[in-house]
Amino acid sequence: MPAQIATGLSLAFAAYLAVTAVYIISENRRPSATFAWMLLFFVLPGAGVIVYLLFGRKHRQFGQTATLMRHEFAHRLAPVFAALRPEQGRALHLTGPGASLAELVRNTSQSAVTTRNEVRILQNAAEAYPALIADLKSARSSIHLQYFSWNTDELAEDLLRLLSAKVAEGVDVRIVYDPVGSLLMLKRSYIRRMRRAGIRMEPFSKLWRLHTISYRNHRKIAVIDGCVGHTGGLNIGGEHVTPPKGFALWRDTNIRVEGSAVTLLQAVFAVDWHNATGEYVFRPEAFPPPPARLENARLPVQMTLSGPDSQWQAIRQLYFSMITTARKRVYMQSPFFILDPSIAEALKAAALSGVDVRVMISARGTNQYVPYWAANTYMEEIAAAGATVLLYEAGYLHAKTVITDGSVCSIGSANIDIRSFSINYELNAVIYDEALSAELEAAFLRDVADCRQFTVEEYRSRSALVRFRDSVARLFSPLM
Repeated sequence: MPAQIATGLSLAFAAYLAVTAVYIISENRRPSATFAWMLLFFVLPGAGVIVYLLFGRKHRQFGQTATLMRHEFAHRLAPVFAALRPEQGRALHLTGPGASLAELVRNTSQSAVTTRNEVRILQNAAEAYPALIADLKSARSSIHLQYFSWNTDELAEDLLRLLSAKVAEGVDVRIVYDPVGSLLMLKRSYIRRMRRAGIRMEPFSKLWRLHTISYRNHRKIAVIDGCVGHTGGLNIGGEHVTPPKGFALWRDTNIRVEGSAVTLLQAVFAVDWHNATGEYVFRPEAFPPPPARLENARLPVQMTLSGPDSQWQAIRQLYFSMITTARKRVYMQSPFFILDPSIAEALKAAALSGVDVRVMISARGTNQYVPYWAANTYMEEIAAAGATVLLYEAGYLHAKTVITDGSVCSIGSANIDIRSFSINYELNAVIYDEALSAELEAAFLRDVADCRQFTVEEYRSRSALVRFRDSVARLFSPLM
């Protein structure tokens, strides 16, 4: 009898493996991701399926109305984007890699190149928060905020008081937060107090919708009166001012923008707000023209966005194009470094062709270990090809920036990892300007002084057990 039970269990397990393998193979994912899921199904029978249902299913499998919604949004936003067409025409002076990159972003994100803009780079919370608070205080009609994580702390209490006062003045205040990103930070009592004050504070998705729980909204957006916008890497939390235990600094980069590019930020917020609440905020007054003083401005800015429901994985395409079109140098910053094959090959090819490739990542995480173990294997690959890999040690590096040839830069929410490229909703600002690129490049070079260089020789001198641990972590990198 025991032998018959063992045979039955073996047959059931074989059938389970066959069914799950056929299903995951039929999805036509990247081979590395397919094998990672198959390994998980094998190592964790049953539990692997639950993990897949919660975190692995492609968005299109449960987004049956996505195409209809895109058409609806396109219809409602048509007048907004029509007003930007003259600026798209004025941006035709872009030449070389800048022109091809702008066309790529236009096709992958349906994003026009706006030119009537004024942009200020804000380094760290010490610059970004005061600028944001000043703009919130000056709001006259609307405040739209969207953040991955919102912490209930002293900063949040200050914002509650400020936003309550603005509501009393007649300002409409809407806030979208990610319920998973804010899960251990945002108290229900705080949300109730916000709502009692007349502030619309809503989660991007419901936690009980387990089939969408992996698709996180990682964007960071603030739009004030439709005229001023903020975006970048910073969320709302006092840990950005007083860093977590064990870190002396939270290193981050944001931008403040006035002008036509704010129209794009407002449009992204309007779509995400509708997805979260069902309410349309596509009123014409939400998209005012740029101030008169910017009429003759010529600062080209695009907003590129991606998510699990997007067709082209636009930010991965952006990073790939910026790397492969660089002729002199590529400087990149990210807290995480989990590469898909295309970005890995692009970085190696650029370094091998003589481009000065420098990648700066955080030396360690705040509460995560496995992604940093896996990152070691990717760092070894590109360092062996001649890229310079820098580990930031002065604090926690959370900035997400890319600069190529001192002429084009990207600042936004997307990390250099597979989750940001394929799973999260992300947004990056692409700026075609030598002066701002030079400013960002100078900040990168200042950060180099706070880094130690990762070397192939040092890594290969580590114990075989440590390197094997990293290799095992890499097996699951497509799932991170």
